[in-house]
Amino acid sequence: MTKSTNKLDLDHLLKLRLIVARYGEGENAGWWGTKDILGKYGALALSRGFPKTHLFAQARIAFAAATHRCNEIFNPPGCMTLWNMPASIEDQFDERWQHWLEHVDDWRSFFKRLEDIPGNLLMFMKGEDLLPPALLEQAEKLRRSLESKTVPIPGVHSPSNDIVTLLAAGFAKGEPGKPAIPYARVEE
Repeated sequence: MTKSTNKLDLDHLLKLRLIVARYGEGENAGWWGTKDILGKYGALALSRGFPKTHLFAQARIAFAAATHRCNEIFNPPGCMTLWNMPASIEDQFDERWQHWLEHVDDWRSFFKRLEDIPGNLLMFMKGEDLLPPALLEQAEKLRRSLESKTVPIPGVHSPSNDIVTLLAAGFAKGEPGKPAIPYARVEE
């Protein structure tokens, strides 16, 4: 049994969800059915109705699309994915949303960098200091399942920065138009 002992930072989780959500959009990997929601056009479209908080309105739309698509492909009990953490984590994430809205200026540069995300998910994560060398090495060793729809992370885990990083990095095993959903068994 493998355990991760580092704590989960909700800002870290938010950044990873934003990166994967943007990477999975139509002009990139084409996984969710959204196009440029987290890009320039999404900002332009939503900034009129949400002048101060449009970045997080964009994020909500992208997260909903990614969550829905991933749940269609793979959503087993006793497992967590980047889009489906244990309920206590999802509750904390939702409670933190208001804090992020109140500090939207702290996030503007990150959202700006997301607009032009390159074609290499792992290198973007590494460039944002979200994927240290040891986790990059682990991520590169992950393999798709036989049916090619999932990417299992070996062992049993509790939510942590390392595990959510691997859950995000595992999306690099997907193909254009065909996501492979990384998952980890949850420690009971």
